[in-house]
Amino acid sequence: MRWLGTAVGGTIGLVVGGPVGAVFGAALGQGVDRGWLGALRPAMTSGQRARIQTRFFETIFAVMGHVAKADGRVSEAEISLAKTVMDRMSLDPVQRRAAIDLFNQGKSPDFDLAGAIAALRKVSQGQPTLTHLFIEVQLLTAYVDGPPSPQQVRLLESIRRGLNVSTFAYRQLENLLLLQQRIRGAAGQRASAPTPKKPPLASAYATLGVEPKASDAEVKKAYRRLMSQHHPDKLVARGLPEEALRMASQKTQEIRKAYETISEARAA
Repeated sequence: MRWLGTAVGGTIGLVVGGPVGAVFGAALGQGVDRGWLGALRPAMTSGQRARIQTRFFETIFAVMGHVAKADGRVSEAEISLAKTVMDRMSLDPVQRRAAIDLFNQGKSPDFDLAGAIAALRKVSQGQPTLTHLFIEVQLLTAYVDGPPSPQQVRLLESIRRGLNVSTFAYRQLENLLLLQQRIRGAAGQRASAPTPKKPPLASAYATLGVEPKASDAEVKKAYRRLMSQHHPDKLVARGLPEEALRMASQKTQEIRKAYETISEARAA
């Protein structure tokens, strides 16, 4: 499952930020695959990698089902999100069936959420990128068709505590999701809409993760930060494969286009 981080990361980006976000998410996922498993844990054996990735795969779909069912029914949007995750993972028929079964298991009132989260935490100790990635997917599940229900809010809090993620880190993930949704929603855009060659102004702000009211200095700071994070030259030094480098190159182009769009609009 070496593709796991890339696929899930790409899914996060796709749902939150359209095709532009998919590139960012996939690049982040490759960092999980190659950076988290490689650079941070150089002594990790192939068996350890397999256990972590298998546990992550099993837990993410089961907990998605549990979060989706928390308010009494699973919506079409939540089902669509689960399918999107499966599609982005390029699951074969057997794997897809397993993911569906896990999602359905999570919907059961007898599902042991605490046990599942504890097992994931056990294999992912000291790996905040993995736990943050997991929480992002659960946040997307809760928010995909509107504000989460009180039951979903309580579940998300249980997941946060169970994975020992700080309230501050959790709020950062949640606030970025809300910011991107709000900016795109204000422009009447759908997250899955095709991205034009020159992004609309609202989409450009969402790409940089800043509000339209942000100062020129704040816009430039966000632009430079993203360019620094995704520049292919820096990723080469981290040992990322060609796939990740190509995605990073595409992302830098999108970031540059977004910044140019904002700059042109402000200069007019």
